[in-house]
Amino acid sequence: MPKFLRIGIHQDNVSGYTSKAWWIRRVGSTVFLKWGAVEVSGIGDGRTIYWTLPPRDKTIRCGTAQRAKDYTQAAIARRHNHRYELLAGKIAIRRRPARRRAEPKQTVATILFVDIVGSTAKAARLGDSRWTQIMNHYYAAVRKELKTLRGKEVVTTGDGVLATFAAPASGIRCATAIRESVRTLGLEIRVGLHAGEYKVSGPDVVGLAFHVGARVAAKARPGEVLVSRAVKDLVTQSTIRFKDCGVHRLKGVPERFRLYRVEH
Repeated sequence: MPKFLRIGIHQDNVSGYTSKAWWIRRVGSTVFLKWGAVEVSGIGDGRTIYWTLPPRDKTIRCGTAQRAKDYTQAAIARRHNHRYELLAGKIAIRRRPARRRAEPKQTVATILFVDIVGSTAKAARLGDSRWTQIMNHYYAAVRKELKTLRGKEVVTTGDGVLATFAAPASGIRCATAIRESVRTLGLEIRVGLHAGEYKVSGPDVVGLAFHVGARVAAKARPGEVLVSRAVKDLVTQSTIRFKDCGVHRLKGVPERFRLYRVEH
């Protein structure tokens, strides 16, 4: 069960100075992944590593043991390219004294979800080194547009980016700006936007609205920016034009949503 650690130094494709850990385990044709932010106390052999928050995990069923082995080897190679070091020790869960949690703060925002189309195939074709360079430029382009239009980055998920905006029109303009910017890198994206409530509790943000935004993006075709009706209704005074794409069922979401494509 190889484990890897990246100490939090500033890099172009990393937001902030967070230290991160990642591990992988293969059982037959199935690969198990776990990753997340960690806190590193001490140095050298005497250091102790704690999960900052409960780690995220993912199970990948590859179909055959050889495919699982190839996937594992490629994933480990990417960690080396991303400056991870092999970690021999354990990653502990810090036992913190019980204290009263602050009440979660509820807020409303427009949620933007960006995803690269066909990223796995492109990475396989270009190779890890070239793909890492492109991803560095991709994140730089996304963050430049977020800063220009006052978007707040929430999290990156592989090649996806989740962000929030106070103004729906700013979120839409940011989405179209990102789309045009990353095309110079040979990348095509799909974007989904949804407006709704979510809760903020310390570093955590939770709410169905985030899941809806991701599902709206999943419905978009390459190069499309799709929005839910909640977003469209908030920009009625804007010059932005929409085309009705009908009512859709979003995976894992109980109700149906009417979606609209942002026109050029």
